[in-house]
Amino acid sequence: QVQLVESGGGSVQPGGSLRLSCAVSGSALADDVLGWYRQAPGMQREVVARIAAIGSTDYEESVKGRFLISRDDAKNTLYLQMNSLTPEDTAVYYCNAVGRVGGRDPFRVFWGQGIQVTVSS
Repeated sequence: QVQLVESGGGSVQPGGSLRLSCAVSGSALADDVLGWYRQAPGMQREVVARIAAIGSTDYEESVKGRFLISRDDAKNTLYLQMNSLTPEDTAVYYCNAVGRVGGRDPFRVFWGQGIQVTVSS
């Protein structure tokens, strides 16, 4: 199976920056898409950004131009650089991986345990 462990969360003032990391371990995933999701209190979990194995990316509209998703496959790590943070970015952020374990169907979905990001003055 696949394990995802987030790090780098915390508290920051509005306008500040944080970088989240997600260590990916366990079985290899084929045709994978890695992503960051977030869930604010009382809200549904929403996608923040995703990156495919080939490097293509997509972002939730409100984070475009502020957040940057990247992956280092040599280190099996996913990143999310978050700049110009606002209180509306406060949420628990989750690392997500979708892919075929060992190259075998079906596609599986894996989640990290989540990490808190708080933006407050």
